[in-house]
Amino acid sequence: MLGGMDEHVRAAELVAAEEKAELLFAEVTRRGLVAAGVRESVVSDRVRDLGAELFGIERHWHKRVVRAGPNTLAPYQENPPDRVIEDDDIVFLDFGPLLERWEADFGRTYVLGDDPAKLAIAAALPRLWADGRAHFEAHPDITGAELYAHVGELAREAGWEFGNSHAGHLVGEFPHELVDGAKIESYIAPENTNPMRRTDRNGAQCHWILEIHIVDRDRGFGGFHEQLLTLR
Repeated sequence: MLGGMDEHVRAAELVAAEEKAELLFAEVTRRGLVAAGVRESVVSDRVRDLGAELFGIERHWHKRVVRAGPNTLAPYQENPPDRVIEDDDIVFLDFGPLLERWEADFGRTYVLGDDPAKLAIAAALPRLWADGRAHFEAHPDITGAELYAHVGELAREAGWEFGNSHAGHLVGEFPHELVDGAKIESYIAPENTNPMRRTDRNGAQCHWILEIHIVDRDRGFGGFHEQLLTLR
């Protein structure tokens, strides 16, 4: 338990937070908020406002990310210049809404035109995510470093480069950085040799987000997909 909270209750709250994030993204698609001729920052603000309208979301626990075209090559920690989305762009969104005190983290990729290479990368993302999750499920003692290596190999086998220095992180009560003492232990990263299935220093079960960021540097674009690795 964490502060007297049953793990089943905690898990249910995290799942409920992700379900709302998923509904938010579905409404983004339905309303056509990702559109050509609009700046990335404007799309970000529109999604923020929609989250407030639908679910009363007032804060996001990490910066809101909307990347289009060549900006989709940039990993999360970079801040490329704000760009106007073009007719044939590939675009990804990465939002971390706070639903009460529970973190969600959700990312999806959109293709505005009919470029076959962009459509292929967008279609591959959920498959690679599912393959990464299957590997996690099949290896009870897997470490963060081992899962990172595996998803990187999956990307290479599919013909792309893995685009980030990590493949996900802990998620939980805000702020999740306080769940674990050492920062690298909170990430699915090459330096994290700890088992992912463990409890934190407060005795709470660790739950994870899996992120897939793949890039085609020759063509100058990438794609992104993320959601809960555990619980769903």
